[in-house]
This record gives sequence, C-alpha cells and structure tokens, in this order.
Amino acid sequence: MIAIAIFFVGTFAILGLVSSSLANARRLQRPCVDASALLSQLSLTNKLVEGVYTGNLGDTLGKAYQDYRWTGEIREVSSNKLFQADFIIQNAYGSRAIVSRTTTLFFRPLSPAGSMDGGLGFK
Repeated sequence: MIAIAIFFVGTFAILGLVSSSLANARRLQRPCVDASALLSQLSLTNKLVEGVYTGNLGDTLGKAYQDYRWTGEIREVSSNKLFQADFIIQNAYGSRAIVSRTTTLFFRPLSPAGSMDGGLGFK
C-alpha cells in the first residue's frame, strides 16, 4: 500500500509538470503585447506634433500583431516643449478591451509650437 501511494504521488507530480509545461507552451504562442514598443519608436524623433494618432500594430511590429490596434495621444503639458504621450493597445476584432496602456513624458525643444506655446493645438 505504501508503494502504491508513493507511485501515485510521483505520477501526479509528473502530470502537474506536464500540465504546466503545456500551459507555458500555449502562452509562448501568443505574442506579448506591450505599448512601450510604440513609445520606443516615438523616442527616436526630434519633433512631436500634438494630436491623436491610430494604427494597426501589425504594421509596426509585424504579422504576429495584426489582431491589435493602437491609439496614441500626444499633447503638450508645459510651455517648455514637454509633451505627454499616452498610448493604448486594443484588440482589433471582437471586444475592444484594452490590452496594454502606457504614458511617458518627452522633452522635444525642436517641436513646433503647441497649444501651451500659442500654437494651433490638436490637428
């Protein structure tokens, strides 16, 4: 009886490992979606223009991300060319649940006059 109990404990431990391995393999098949990838591309620019921008994440990051769309808002938050960039990523089809959201500040002195500097503001 003790040998059978040890056998079953070992068997269930192995089945638990197999189950968690399969769950991890399924998780790896789905792309990891993070809005900071969009902000990293935005950080490469020297000029920011206030406005609301949208696009398909697949156009930016490749085919694996076609099922996601992004929306970003750039606005000047201080008169010294300090901009706030808010980006969200949503499912492109079905529910429009927000998958990822991020916000950051950029100092871009070469940007055109924004709403805080007497510019036209949003496009």
